Amino acid sequence: MADLTDELPPVNRRTWWRSLGGLILSLSIAAVAVYVLTHAIKKLDVGHVLAIAQATDKHLIAIALVLIALSYAGLTLYDLFALRTIRRPDIPYRAAALGSFTSYPIAHGIGAVALISPLVRYRIYAPYRLGAIDIANMSFLTGLTFWLGNLTALGLSLLIDPDAFGWVAYWPPTLNRLIAAALLCGVVVFVVWSWPGRQSTRWPVRLPSGPAVLLQIVVGLFDLTMAALAMYVLIPAELGIEVTRLMAVFIAATLLGFASHAPAGIGLFDATILLGLGGDDQEPLLAALLIFRCLYHLLPFVLALGLFGGVELARSWRRPGIVSHGGVQLQSDHAGNDQREAEQPHRVGRLAVDGDADNDAPGRANAGPHRIGGAERQ
Repeated sequence: MADLTDELPPVNRRTWWRSLGGLILSLSIAAVAVYVLTHAIKKLDVGHVLAIAQATDKHLIAIALVLIALSYAGLTLYDLFALRTIRRPDIPYRAAALGSFTSYPIAHGIGAVALISPLVRYRIYAPYRLGAIDIANMSFLTGLTFWLGNLTALGLSLLIDPDAFGWVAYWPPTLNRLIAAALLCGVVVFVVWSWPGRQSTRWPVRLPSGPAVLLQIVVGLFDLTMAALAMYVLIPAELGIEVTRLMAVFIAATLLGFASHAPAGIGLFDATILLGLGGDDQEPLLAALLIFRCLYHLLPFVLALGLFGGVELARSWRRPGIVSHGGVQLQSDHAGNDQREAEQPHRVGRLAVDGDADNDAPGRANAGPHRIGGAERQ
């Protein structure tokens, strides 16, 4: 029997093998994470952990909620920055905030961020006529902001606290310093390289210029710092965990969880936190991690699902029925969409519209089968 892969075209075969390799790697990472997490918590008293979580000071939970809200507020700037980079300043901040707050929690909550996040964005930005290329550009730019912020924060944390990964066997502080230097040098090189502004010759992707890259780094650092501080305030002070160590372990856990493609990085994120920050008494740390999971992942996920469903439902209700006018069946909301396209001459598929509204008025009054809302079809 012939090999099934031989029947595939060369490009599709490479894509298939690359996807299969990524899936195997993700499953392997997730399996190791589950094993490590199970081994770490099998001796813990779950009842005691829940009791510690219930006894946590409500003021600390409130502070953590404020920090998480600030983190998600910074996250909205990811989409706003991407929209400005692809030259869509007509899309307001409220739309960018909606697109960000729905796409990230839903995608991270379900898993497979690279697939789910663009689909949610496509639906959210549908009224603004963003095409597949625009959404792909946004996904690239928001991902770039995420990685620049995380790598910069990780480099700075390891540079300040080179003992952050001392819990890993055969991982000396010198190696952390080398990693920190390599990460920060890589970020600096990218900033210098992108400073004049560059356009990809192979992919239709807009690359930000140097000053915009610096802004991306600041936005990414702010979002990540607020999230890490939210967890820091939930950790009991008697554990003696320093904020620089927490930052390094938190970023490593975030990146590993992202690489696993598991929902909210479950398993690997938790195992990294417990191994990186835990000592002999891990029950208070696990209680803090449980509260953080509920506040940072579960609550936004539920809110984002409700918000996304509400937006879709509201749009379906606002959509008017089809009405007959002058021999042509129309939906009245098309006129606004056609006008937006007419006002943007660079958009593909625009309609030719007469710029003189007075001259076009008779056409609206006596619309024939070849006129729609004053726009003339060629």
